[in-house]
Formats: sequence, C-alpha cells, structure tokens
Amino acid sequence: MKIEKIAPEMVSKLTQDPHVVREEREKVLEVAIGRQVRVFRRRQEVTVAELANTTGLSIGMLSKIENGNTSPSLTTLRTLANALSVPLTSFFRQFEEGREGVHTKAGEGIEMERAGTRAGHQYNLLGHIGANSSGVIVEPYLITLSTQSDVFPTFQHGGIETIYMLEGEVDYRHGEKVHCLKPGDTLFFDADSPHGPERLIQLPARYLSIISYPQNT
Repeated sequence: MKIEKIAPEMVSKLTQDPHVVREEREKVLEVAIGRQVRVFRRRQEVTVAELANTTGLSIGMLSKIENGNTSPSLTTLRTLANALSVPLTSFFRQFEEGREGVHTKAGEGIEMERAGTRAGHQYNLLGHIGANSSGVIVEPYLITLSTQSDVFPTFQHGGIETIYMLEGEVDYRHGEKVHCLKPGDTLFFDADSPHGPERLIQLPARYLSIISYPQNT
C-alpha cells in the first residue's frame, strides 16, 4: 500500500478548517457539561442508577453524558437540572471564559487627573477592566470635594454616568436642571450634556461616579 505524504500547506488548510474547529469546540463543551453533571450528582451522593431512575434516562446514556461522549439535548439537560435541583446554566460554568474582577482596598484607589482636578476635585479610580466581551468600558471613581474645591458644572464626555452620594450635600447641574444631592441619592444621566457640581452646600462631600461607554469610542 502506497502512503502519500501531505504537503505542509495542506496540513495548514486542514487545521484551519472551520468545521474541524467547530467540532473540537463542541467536543470540549460536551466534556465540560459531562463533568458538571458528575460533580452535581456526586455532591448529592446520587448514584448513576438512582439518577437514571429519577430522570428516565438509561444508565448507558448517563454514562456517555458524564464522560463527554455524547451531546445531550436541551430537553435532556433540563431533565437533569430538575432532577439535581440546579439551574440549567450551571452545567456550562466550566466552559465559560474567564472574567476579570478588580478588588480595591479602602484608601487604595489610584488618584487620577481629570477635567475637574484643576477645580480641586479629587478623583480616585476604584478599578478598571480593559477590552472585554461585553463591549462596554466602566470607570468607577470616588470623587471628593473639600473647602479647596470650586464648582465646575460644565463637564461633558461620552457615555452614561451614575452618581451615588455618600457624604455631604451639593447642588448638581445636568443640562438645564439642578438636583440637590444628599447621602443616599442617585443621579443617572447622559454625560454628553453639561454637568457637574454647581453649589457646594455641605463639605466635605464624597460621591461615587460610575461612567459607562462603548469600547469603540
């Protein structure tokens, strides 16, 4: 029998075949689901036979699912989720992409220079996550106003902003309206309109400012 060698360029084409990639991804998903089914079954000290009896699935089918040798239907997954008393989505957790999380200790926020800094507003960035699958950038700031701070009601930038008042009292302008913000108050607005503290009533004043905007801006 004659064995022909495959040219390197053909190997490249085969490895880049989208059908091959999809099949490999599906296989990984099957394995991830199977592992989660096994984890929840063992955590509840349920045998394969007992789960088969509860769900009406055969022991052989359950074995294939747990070993990642078959792709269970959505109906089958719902049946398993009900039998194990877990959310359907819990079977997919091990397959999800890693998500970033940022923990900033009290007093450790990075002091930033922003438009209001020159007016004596202190900005502490509480965390930042770069490009992510959500398509949204979120910047949380702790803003402190003191007796050295000036009013500055003309901020303008893209995105949506949420302000949550922690301490003190200020009159905060957004467009044509002025809102008196006291501890516990929230102001949610389109940040493209002129905005900012117009009158400092009780100092020091501190509030959270959370700005959200698309990654492509």
